[in-house]
Amino acid sequence: MDIESGSVAIEEILQTAQHAASETSTYIQLLAILAIYALSFVVANKVRNSIGLTQNEPLESAHPVRKLAYRIGGILFPLLAIILLQISTKIGEELTFTPWLIETALAVAVLLFFNSLIRVFVQNPLAASLFRWVGLPILLLHLLDLLPTIVSALEEVSLEAGNFSISAYGVIRVLIFGSFLFWLGRASNNFGKAVIRKQDSLDVPTKEVFSKLFEIAIFGIVVLSLLNIMGVNMATLAVFGGAVGVGLGLGLQSIASNFISGIIILLDRSLTVGDFVELEGGQVGFVREFRMRYTILETYDGKDILVPNETFISSLMVNWTHKDPKQRYRVDFSVPYSTDVRSMVELIKAAVAEHEQVVSGPDVPFEERPDCEIDSFGESGINMFVEFWMIGVDDGSNRVGGDLMLIILETLKENGIEIPFPQREVKILNPGQ
Repeated sequence: MDIESGSVAIEEILQTAQHAASETSTYIQLLAILAIYALSFVVANKVRNSIGLTQNEPLESAHPVRKLAYRIGGILFPLLAIILLQISTKIGEELTFTPWLIETALAVAVLLFFNSLIRVFVQNPLAASLFRWVGLPILLLHLLDLLPTIVSALEEVSLEAGNFSISAYGVIRVLIFGSFLFWLGRASNNFGKAVIRKQDSLDVPTKEVFSKLFEIAIFGIVVLSLLNIMGVNMATLAVFGGAVGVGLGLGLQSIASNFISGIIILLDRSLTVGDFVELEGGQVGFVREFRMRYTILETYDGKDILVPNETFISSLMVNWTHKDPKQRYRVDFSVPYSTDVRSMVELIKAAVAEHEQVVSGPDVPFEERPDCEIDSFGESGINMFVEFWMIGVDDGSNRVGGDLMLIILETLKENGIEIPFPQREVKILNPGQ
């Protein structure tokens, strides 16, 4: 009986093939398919070669959007074939004949398009293998209209425990779509971060905070989508999440405050990496790194101070290098009353201006050039001071003040000027006694 049934089926297939071969519409569809594939191939190559973004393979350091455009060029051929085949199918239906051969070619084009997507966009070898060995068979079953039958069979294999029911189809669906969502979330996160970090108009801290917010948003979307696939009631989840949020808000108030304060600092650009700051509590240092809970300050002697982000919002902070990295300093010294002060002042100005880190020169505004003035009249001599501007902060690796004190001392000695020091004269009123 089985042999007879098989013979009947083979005979029916042969008759169908013979009937199809005798129809003119079959050859018309075949010519249409060949023309569509040829036209799609020519147009795709023409577009790729005429557009600079898709013509040459970009370098590793190129912009992520540039890389994405080049990869899109690799899927133009199957995409154009699908569009033209779909149009041909609608035309065949309007002409009152069954375009079965075009529909078959359309299914093959869809499989080729999916395979091209995997080849172009999936860089991980393991993920690419899973998409090919799992995704392609599922797509083929869908195109053959066999997927609903398999889904029904898997739904019948279930396990029930009270009000809880789980089926084989539910487990497989969560595994497949969950893996796809996490891969898509990771790929989107990497692409989004790369695009944000390529924005030259943003500084480093702003790029980092936008990257972190983008990562959190992608993760939230993936989790919500996965919960929806699992069939979790979102209304119940919202009530539960609200209760948990209130509890976390009360217990982790300080952490939440520091987290939000860090975002505010980065968005309003009141603090950036490399700034030299002085806090109300006396902490002084360079901003080296931003974290979601604290900021790292590096002191002159190489120590790291972990300052909570809330401190920069709620207390007084002096940012020495916020708008302009130039700073003004002064060095004090004294000269005897017998000194020709006017000549000495010009000598000191010229000597100080020769230091490589002191801002000086004819192109520098007059008020920013080194200046030497009288401060006060002291007991032993005239108290003088030198004001100068420099790029950065005069401490740590820059010890300009100490260098200038040595330069001033050497300049005074070269010109026969001694720095006065306190002297006391003792007079004996009655030598005989």
